[in-house]
Amino acid sequence: MARSHRLFDLMQVLRRHRRTVSGQALAHELGVSLRTIRRDVATLQGMGADIDGEAGVGYILRPGSLLPPMSFTEEEILALVTGAQWVSRQTDARLALAVTNALAKINAVLPPDMRSAFDDDTIYVGHSLKGSTHLDLSEVRRALREQRKLRIKLSLEHAPEDEQVIWPIMLGFIEAKRFIAAWCELDEQFRVIGVDDITSAEVLAERYLRSRRLLVKEWRALEMRPCNGQGEIC
Repeated sequence: MARSHRLFDLMQVLRRHRRTVSGQALAHELGVSLRTIRRDVATLQGMGADIDGEAGVGYILRPGSLLPPMSFTEEEILALVTGAQWVSRQTDARLALAVTNALAKINAVLPPDMRSAFDDDTIYVGHSLKGSTHLDLSEVRRALREQRKLRIKLSLEHAPEDEQVIWPIMLGFIEAKRFIAAWCELDEQFRVIGVDDITSAEVLAERYLRSRRLLVKEWRALEMRPCNGQGEIC
């Protein structure tokens, strides 16, 4: 492997590790010697990479250090394009525009010999079936980011007729359907609500105080709890 490629690979491995990682672990993952890792880290530091650490302790790449786009492989570019197709065809217009802009920025800085990967047509992602909902998913995402409560009304036959207040914690896409996982203030439990079952939704100014990430962990723990002590997952 050319040394330039090895340096790019080392940068990418460091980006994946959010905490200090030992030189020995880096050497094992990249298939090189510990001495080579030490030398390559010193080279990257000399090139301006913000890597903290020392021999015998470990290394960490500080946030903000950029991985040069020329290090993308054709498979990585194909993965990005495929993911972008899915987002643009399965979500809402604002997120579709955002992913199109992001791809354009990546394409603009790629070397000419790599840009053909953007035109690869070996994978096709179909368009989702449009539901009857008029819910603005960009507003749901804003509520998620800002931890704001949602006031919703459901069209389900046995749902309460009055509006309900929920704490949205996750937006899910399963096949052609969209769901909101949330804590429901009415019955004080987690619920998964189909977006197509929501007839109206309003983002409230009031925020829920509990951490959204902790609520997600709590919900997942409940979803994976054993049933009746038999070891089976509910």
